[in-house]
Amino acid sequence: MAACSFRRSIASQLSKVLDLPPENLIKSISAVPVSKKRHVADFQLSIASVTEDSSSDCLAQDLHLQAQKLAERTVLQQVLKDGSQYGVKSELFSTVPRQKAVIEFSSPNIAKKFHVGHLRSTIVGNFIANLKVALGHEVIRINYLGDWGMQFGLLGVGFQHFGNKEKLKSSPLQHLFEVYVQINKAAEDENTKKLAKDFFRKLEEHDEQTLSLWKQFRDFSIEEYSRIYKRLGVHFDEYSGESFYHEKSQEILKTLEDKGLLQKTIKGTGIVDLSEKKDLSSFSTVMRSDGTSLYITRDLAAAIDRMNKHSCDTMIYVTDKSQSNHFQHLFQILKLMGYDWAERCQHVSFGLVQGMKTRRGEVIFLEDVLNEVRSRMLQNMASAKTTKEVEDPMETAEKVGLAALIIQDFRGLLSSDYQFSWDRALQSRGDTGVFLQYTHARLHSLEQMHGNEQLTDVNVACLQEPDAISVLQHLLRYDEVLYRSSQDLQPKHIVSYLLTLSHLAAVAHKTLPVKGSAPELAQARLCLFQAARLVLASGMKLLGITPVTQM
Repeated sequence: MAACSFRRSIASQLSKVLDLPPENLIKSISAVPVSKKRHVADFQLSIASVTEDSSSDCLAQDLHLQAQKLAERTVLQQVLKDGSQYGVKSELFSTVPRQKAVIEFSSPNIAKKFHVGHLRSTIVGNFIANLKVALGHEVIRINYLGDWGMQFGLLGVGFQHFGNKEKLKSSPLQHLFEVYVQINKAAEDENTKKLAKDFFRKLEEHDEQTLSLWKQFRDFSIEEYSRIYKRLGVHFDEYSGESFYHEKSQEILKTLEDKGLLQKTIKGTGIVDLSEKKDLSSFSTVMRSDGTSLYITRDLAAAIDRMNKHSCDTMIYVTDKSQSNHFQHLFQILKLMGYDWAERCQHVSFGLVQGMKTRRGEVIFLEDVLNEVRSRMLQNMASAKTTKEVEDPMETAEKVGLAALIIQDFRGLLSSDYQFSWDRALQSRGDTGVFLQYTHARLHSLEQMHGNEQLTDVNVACLQEPDAISVLQHLLRYDEVLYRSSQDLQPKHIVSYLLTLSHLAAVAHKTLPVKGSAPELAQARLCLFQAARLVLASGMKLLGITPVTQM
């Protein structure tokens, strides 16, 4: 492709942005001479010939400033034109192929505690899914429930003793948890052990009565989980679970045996040698001595099944870092079995959260966390001087409280552990989710106050103050931040970007009044604040936060 056609295509892009005919621009675009400094642009635009003052003795430094001004002038039009697509439409993503991703996250165990690790997995997985969808990828969100295994033998026996059909319907998670705690007290008793074993054996043999009870445990639990996930703003395309794969995992063992990968130990367990030198210095146990499958065997079956069903480009597992070994083994075994796509599987791990307690004690159910954050936030809103009358205080408190939880969680690297603090998370000043929501609500009410009109013919050149320029410059960087997060799947880049945007917008809001300014200036400032709010809202939604319009 000759330079002239490059020049023409650059000119046609620029003409849209600068509102000048492409003919005027073509002459101002030249190929950059090769230089010793690597990383130099391929083409350059003579700014002097584009900007109004064409006194050609402009210094290079001034030119750089003018180029920056040119970019700032166009960023507002871009934000208002692209709306929620601003940033994701950037040419940074033009070479990134559209892909199909399966993301497995949340994955609690039925009848057990929904611990903070599950909460982290839920919000991190949701963020990754949101980001991928925004960038045009296809995403399948899977919740892989712990819905099989020996504990269901125990739970079944417990339910026959202490269960209550009504309670199972009305609050399944709590009821099954209580039943499980009660029966666990008797778990060492030989008779209970035998009954539990029998119940689980019947399950595995598809005994109708036993299966129907197990199915109720599962269905009612999923129904309640879906309702709670909805409060979190999270949904799943598929509720899968270990139960789907306990039979397929027998086929996996047979395949491993046929391929000569399965070795028996003296104790009779089945292992796969993962060492380079085949000296068993690293191995994975895939079968119990009685021939039954283990968690990893079911995971192998699930991975292969998903790949066959969805033929996706990548599979992402979101769990805490204590499972890193498990996933390394999983991917290694898949490769040994001849599945090259195992290289495109990824474990996104995160650290532990210490000290998250509710007023009633430790967290047992996800709902406890949501209710706690809502009630604490309601209290804060009631005592705050700035709170206006909000239409639905409960809902607002919940959305603001969730923003607080998510921002506290996403501020650092996902792999680091952190100490949870309600007070720190819910502060209204500083780098918190509450501050992001407060800024969004303020900018929104500014728009409402000034008639919310479509701003078309705005003269951005009158935004000369440093506080305005800072916001403009920051808006220009949004796509770079999205790109970074899309590369390493870490939300912290977006979080720190939004916190800075909120601080800059708050300062500008103080120093650049809309009311009482000359009409042209008022319009331009309004346009600035609207662009800031749009980008803030888009970024918050990616993180899994619902922006509030009043608080």
